[in-house]
Formats: sequence, structure tokens, C-alpha cells
Amino acid sequence: MTAPDLFDLTGKVAFVSGASRGIGQAIAQLLAQHGAHVIVSSRKLDGCQAVADGIVGSGGQATALPCHIGELASIDVTFERLRERFGRLDILVNNAATNPQFAHVLDATPAAFQKTLDVNIRGYFFMSVAAGKLMREHGGGSIINVASINGRSPGACQAVYSLTKAAVINMTQAFAKECAPLGIRCNAILPGLTDTQFATALVHNAQVLAQILPHIPMNRVAQPREMAGAVLYLASDAASYTTGVALNVDGGYLA
Repeated sequence: MTAPDLFDLTGKVAFVSGASRGIGQAIAQLLAQHGAHVIVSSRKLDGCQAVADGIVGSGGQATALPCHIGELASIDVTFERLRERFGRLDILVNNAATNPQFAHVLDATPAAFQKTLDVNIRGYFFMSVAAGKLMREHGGGSIINVASINGRSPGACQAVYSLTKAAVINMTQAFAKECAPLGIRCNAILPGLTDTQFATALVHNAQVLAQILPHIPMNRVAQPREMAGAVLYLASDAASYTTGVALNVDGGYLA
């Protein structure tokens, strides 16, 4: 008797925001490797297309579709196109995020504050609303939010970014509770320090890194691919009874 492959995503349509590089790219590639047709999305089409082409070249299925999640009109247009092209959505990964200001909390500017909220909170919220409505029509789906360990323990000089990630954790629980009867699960992952362009100011600053590593029991920085496995689990039938979870993927930082 052959056991079912709980991680098989064949026939599923998955949308990954911020997928042109880093953690989002790694997530898109892994979901495609497990059979999903992945919609690779970020603000710029060129970056999306390069990742989508790479997936297709490796035997997977992918489509590039740009979207600026900080702009509500862009979200509306994107989901109109998604509905026309695919008619359904099974998996949404909210990964795109911004952190325009690395500064002391007293030096936070209104412009940087607003931009961070527009993308990291409002963007995630209305991407989830749009995805949830489409999932509801087809019996359910899985929403995965990429939050951060900063949502549990604010990072130095990252006050605004950290508070938005705390909101994402709460948002995840709210969607989980209200959407469970619709067959929609909603979970989050909390990445620790990961070697991406987004985290360059931390990862490639020897002084900062020397202060952080002693607090990570595994004593190293994560690679983007190490975040993707957690997303695959939450997207798959292996997590069929898992919703409202904020999963630490942090080398033990929050332990």
C-alpha cells in the first residue's frame, strides 16, 4: 500500500508576493517543485519573469504577474487578472514587505511609518481578503503570512517594521478564526535573521552580526531555502488541521 504524498501540490494554484528574490523566490521554487502552478509576483515584471522562467526551465509551472501590494488598485487589478487566467487560488503567500528606515525609534519619520504600514499591514490584509473571497468559491485554501521574529521581540532601530509584524501575527489569528468554517486556513512563519538583500544591513555588518549571533542557539544566519520548507508544510495537506499558528523559523532565537 502506497502512502499518500501529503506534500503533493499538483493542481494547486499558488500566489507568492515578493517572489523575485530572497525568501519569496525560494518559496516559489519549492512550491513549484511539489507540483503547484506558482504565480511569481513582485513590483517589477522583469524580476518576476526571471524567476518564473527558471521554474519553467526546471520542469515546473509558473506565471509572472506583477503586483504592488502597497497600492490597493494594484491588488484589485492583479486579482482580476488572476481570476480571468486561473479562475481559482489555493495558496497565498504574503511575503512582500518593506522596511524603509533603519533608525532610532525617536527618529521615525511619518513618511517611512506610513509606507511600512501600507505594505506590511494594509497590503497583507487586503491581499488576504481578495484571496479569501476567491478561495471561498472553491471550498477553501491556505494563506501563509511571512511575519518575523521582530513581531515577538522588536529589533533595535526597527520599531515600525517590528510593530507591523506584530500586527501580521494578530491578523493571522483573526483570519484563522473567521475563515476556518469556509475551509480556509491561515498561518504565519516567523523567520529569524536570513541572508537576503532585505537584511543586508544586518547580515553584512560585522559589528551588528557579532551582537546578534550569540543570541541564536544555532549560531548562524539562515538561508532563504530554510524558510521555504515551513511554508510548504503550512500550504499542504500535511497541515490540514493547522490554523492560527505563528511558526518560529529562527534557529532557536525565541526559545
